[in-house]
Amino acid sequence: MPPYRAWFAAQDDPEERYPLTEVVYYSRSGGLLEVQHDLAALRQRSAEEWKQLFERRWMRTTWPFGSGVWGKQEWVCPGIDDANIVSMFEGGTNLFWAERFGREIGVEELWIKMCGNSHTGSFKDLGMTVLVSVVKQMISEGKPIRAVACASTGDTSAALAAYGAAAGIPTIVFLPRGKVSTAQLVQPIAHGATVISLDTDFDGCMRIVREITADPNNGLYLANSLNSLRVEGQKTVGIEIVQQFDWEVPDWIVIPGGNLGNTFALGKGLLMMHELGLISRLPRIACAQAAHANPLYRAYRNDWRYEPIAAEPTAASAIQIGAPVSINRAISTLQRFNGVVEQASEQELADAAARADRTGAYACPHTGVALAATIKLIDQGVIKRSERVVVISTAHGLKFSRFKVDYHEGTLREVASRYANPPVELPPDVDAVRRVLEERMATAEQRG
Repeated sequence: MPPYRAWFAAQDDPEERYPLTEVVYYSRSGGLLEVQHDLAALRQRSAEEWKQLFERRWMRTTWPFGSGVWGKQEWVCPGIDDANIVSMFEGGTNLFWAERFGREIGVEELWIKMCGNSHTGSFKDLGMTVLVSVVKQMISEGKPIRAVACASTGDTSAALAAYGAAAGIPTIVFLPRGKVSTAQLVQPIAHGATVISLDTDFDGCMRIVREITADPNNGLYLANSLNSLRVEGQKTVGIEIVQQFDWEVPDWIVIPGGNLGNTFALGKGLLMMHELGLISRLPRIACAQAAHANPLYRAYRNDWRYEPIAAEPTAASAIQIGAPVSINRAISTLQRFNGVVEQASEQELADAAARADRTGAYACPHTGVALAATIKLIDQGVIKRSERVVVISTAHGLKFSRFKVDYHEGTLREVASRYANPPVELPPDVDAVRRVLEERMATAEQRG
């Protein structure tokens, strides 16, 4: 087989190229760079041979192929030394058949891709294993990188801090003060990162980190999703979904969108499968946004004309972003996939998460946004009852316990908790307990 190669390329000029180990984030015209692969070399293996290779590696222990990302190394980041790969067995997450919830909302096949069942509890691990591994390779080659840095609404900082700690690379994270959950805040602290809490929102943190990492003399490497190394890891989620369906393509994939790099990444992985012949058709993609942070939804409703907004507070704090850096890439992806954009109010996202929880899921508020959008699209007839639908769950519900507690205590902002299930407080009296249990059992029987 020929050697596999990948490089950074400018989106407006494919001849403008840079090695993946060069400290560069933007093209000469100021646009974002994209990782491109030598598809001619990849086509030397047939589609069936790629499938067989990926199946042989799936969830095995041979380093580094047990990782859902590095099991597809040739498609992700070829050329990196195995000794420099920093992996925590990310990927390979459960494709949960939400059979009961699907019946309730009117679709025959509803699946939830549980990306939060990962080392730091979110899909961000998929991209961070690639970025930190490349940084480790760069340091081994003598590049003067002193630390990696990111702005974050929580999950990115947790993933960067964990992978940086495993690699022995210092990490710096900028968080919007008071706008991340306690679990998200404590993760980078526990991993030894330098945590800087700024009195601003995510967009303000993003401005700061971009300016600081723009000076090469600082030796700080930018780890946000505008760095396309992250996209290479995150694109494997779409490939995994198809592989878990025995290489069949679902009809819809619904994904919550904030900074929108994940929407672009999802499409990129699926397009790569299509170009290399592993699939013959593409799914439709629905991007879901919180109504308080919905610049993509507004663009969709306005013939894709985009204007940044000031995002308002939302329970879906990780996607509270008004000026997403990957907006243009996400729009192009959605157009390519005949995609749609839907939004969810605070009431809708909280109720959707609570309803899913009652059928065995444990949905974070961002997954609640995607589930609420799915319900609305089914009700509108956009998603048909007979279609196979996959909802991307981006983080584990345990990272948002305060959201759950507030919902069931009836104190969540802008939300009337229709599905609250608070504990029943009783005296230590057997008869009182029996009466309540009998009432509850009778109610359950009536519901069927």
